[in-house]
Amino acid sequence: MSKVNNKIKTRNPADLIFGAAVIIISIIVFIIILYPLWFVVIASISNSDLVNLGKVTFLPKDIRLYGYEQIMQDARIWKGYANTIFYVVAGTLLNMAVTMPAAYALSRKDFKGRNKVMFYFVFTMFFSGGLVPLYMTISALHLISTKTILVMLVAVNTYNLIIARTFIENSIPEDLYEAAVLDGCSHFKYFFKVVIPLSKAVIAVLILYYAVFHWNDYFNALMFNSNNNNEPLQIVLRRILLLNEAFSNGSGGVAGGYAQSSADQVKYAVIIVSTVPILCVYPFIQKYFEKGVMIGAVKG
Repeated sequence: MSKVNNKIKTRNPADLIFGAAVIIISIIVFIIILYPLWFVVIASISNSDLVNLGKVTFLPKDIRLYGYEQIMQDARIWKGYANTIFYVVAGTLLNMAVTMPAAYALSRKDFKGRNKVMFYFVFTMFFSGGLVPLYMTISALHLISTKTILVMLVAVNTYNLIIARTFIENSIPEDLYEAAVLDGCSHFKYFFKVVIPLSKAVIAVLILYYAVFHWNDYFNALMFNSNNNNEPLQIVLRRILLLNEAFSNGSGGVAGGYAQSSADQVKYAVIIVSTVPILCVYPFIQKYFEKGVMIGAVKG
């Protein structure tokens, strides 16, 4: 213990200055990131007129729950929520069902064509056919304005595939496969019995990546969907934020004085409602997320 104290006492002044600078910068960055989030929270329960006048800075004023009341009453929000949850669950399951087997196959050194196959995956990261050919293809398949296309459109993300392949290739010893083969284990059995259990960290990270993508995705729904019944939550949120729509089943419409004056409060409340689920899920897989971020940092 005395040796540790002596090392602390004899630290170079430059190291002390550097450490203090890192702490100060970290605090400043934390505040810069935290304050906008905190402002959205207090603005969602404050009088919109006071918010627009700049009188709401650190604490809520003239607390009102009009925004949350309107969200609870508006069927579009809950319909969008249900659609988004479906897209997240179904889309993520499809993503993982494609990504993990593909990553395992591409990690096998005895797969002679793996470099060529990987090239075709990587090629799509830099070049694409464009939006018009994609729309024409989806239209020819009669998938426009269907829930199917919003689930299947991004079946695999190449970056996530590289992360999974690198993890399997570098973290799972080849000796395990050789031992499994001696026991009469096939590739499929080895994949499900050995690779999947040992890949919990990368699986958790990829689930987070894919789930966040599906949760935040609005562009694909905007381009390839015109059916209001299939709209995800982000499209509903976009309409409220950009078009300044009032809730038709609330107090008044667009022309209604109270609804219009509280439109900002509704917007902030919708932002909170659409963000909370991801913020609640993240802490439970944070340790896997931090490990997974470094998976592809050394070798891709």
